[in-house]
Amino acid sequence: MSEERTGFRLWAAAEPDLCAIVTADDRRISYGELYAEVNRLSHGLRTHAGLRPGDTVAAVMTNSPGLVALYLAAMQSGLYLVTLNYHLTAPEVGYILADSEARVVVGSARVEDVVVDAAGKVPGIQVFVDGTPDRARPLSALTADMPATSPAQTPAGSLMMYTSGTTGRPKGVKRPLSGVDADTGALTYVWLFREFGMERDAFASWLVSAPMYHSANITPAMGALHAGGTMVLMDGWTPEGFLRRVQQCRVTGSSMVPTHFYRLLQLPEAVRAGYDVSSLRYVLHGAAPCPREVKQRILDWFGPVVYEYYGSTEVGTTVARPHEWLAHPGTVGRPASISTLRILDELGNEVPVGQTGIVYMRQGDDRIEYHNDPGKTDGARRDGLMTVWDVGHVDADGFLYITGRAAELILVGGVNVYPAEIEAALISHDWVADVGVVGTPDPEFGEVPQAHVVLADTAPDPDTALAELRRYLADRLAKPKRPESYVLRDTLPRDPNGKLYKARLTRAEEASA
Repeated sequence: MSEERTGFRLWAAAEPDLCAIVTADDRRISYGELYAEVNRLSHGLRTHAGLRPGDTVAAVMTNSPGLVALYLAAMQSGLYLVTLNYHLTAPEVGYILADSEARVVVGSARVEDVVVDAAGKVPGIQVFVDGTPDRARPLSALTADMPATSPAQTPAGSLMMYTSGTTGRPKGVKRPLSGVDADTGALTYVWLFREFGMERDAFASWLVSAPMYHSANITPAMGALHAGGTMVLMDGWTPEGFLRRVQQCRVTGSSMVPTHFYRLLQLPEAVRAGYDVSSLRYVLHGAAPCPREVKQRILDWFGPVVYEYYGSTEVGTTVARPHEWLAHPGTVGRPASISTLRILDELGNEVPVGQTGIVYMRQGDDRIEYHNDPGKTDGARRDGLMTVWDVGHVDADGFLYITGRAAELILVGGVNVYPAEIEAALISHDWVADVGVVGTPDPEFGEVPQAHVVLADTAPDPDTALAELRRYLADRLAKPKRPESYVLRDTLPRDPNGKLYKARLTRAEEASA
């Protein structure tokens, strides 16, 4: 991808009639129309809301043109943008609004009550709703009487993403503002395009099917606009809805998570074969571990177009291109060109190749901090590198393999057991639709694995299914890794990006001995 024209603003000026967005209800918005709204928002955030570079604006929004415009406005106004999960409760939203020191929050109409109730506990915050509100001001109040032309000054802004908070209060990951202008800031995407080997045709029709409040989705989605492509929106993901959108819009790329893969593969073969996915060129996936068998089946279906990455808001990135993964099944890739990777033990010593340890990384010279939590920042950093407490190893060729999370370690009679390995083995069985493994107390071994399982529709009665799963694992896992008990569930508590809330998995009456 060339630097010759990289950046939404440049594309809008050069080709204003080009289609920027196809909305979930199939409206088409041009680059020129979107740019005008972005500029009005930028002026409004400064003039009507009184924001200045370095201030924070929050969004509790669904996949919508309003969210896209707010993002682009923040990125050319020197603002921090916090994108919140719109499934959160009012107290959860309120905590993040207060902690991030947001001065403005914008919500989608469907979550207006939650946003207004949350903001009511945050003194001085201004509340707007994208749509027709009942209790707040409309987003249009920010853009009223504002010019559609670019502001004279366009300092680059930054996302401030909040950690998932599955094991406690979420924390904002904050980077210093770069100090460059928005057009220069957009050039950071050139690096991303080159790392994945992506040409402009990858973004000709980029499907955003997962919520953009997650960095794994909003980053490539905005990359489509910086590359002059078309962003195709979905508001709510279903397997057939995804396939239908791919076929209808001749989708060339998308960002997905393993949960999407699981659900697609559970469709009957005749249904899968009924949709044309041949337009796909780049399918990016990350955010959660993907079992080898699942990824291999997706590659067999989609072709060698599936690119995996590992990383987080805090640390650097690894990339596994299709041919690399096929040569090193199970890897999450090698460090990107500006990323540093080391595997350390608990004392901070680097471990030998092939040995498991804690994964530490850094992206370039990046130095992040957890907003309002210097203790957590210092605790996660060693020698300029940071960890999110994932555990893994590298092979002789430098490819990284993620074993699990240190926080999820189950110590079975002194043996280290990582749930991710058990989950990968179970999900490979045709009768398992979803699974999560946690530790549960045991009088003899201290704790043992417990599997929370959602059975597929094709599974037989529970007793027969569980007996088969026990036999299946006996051939694949050492005894300490085999679940001592199973809990059958209708669904598992996951967010729309596939993140499993393991803290919510507790022992239940339906557990089978």
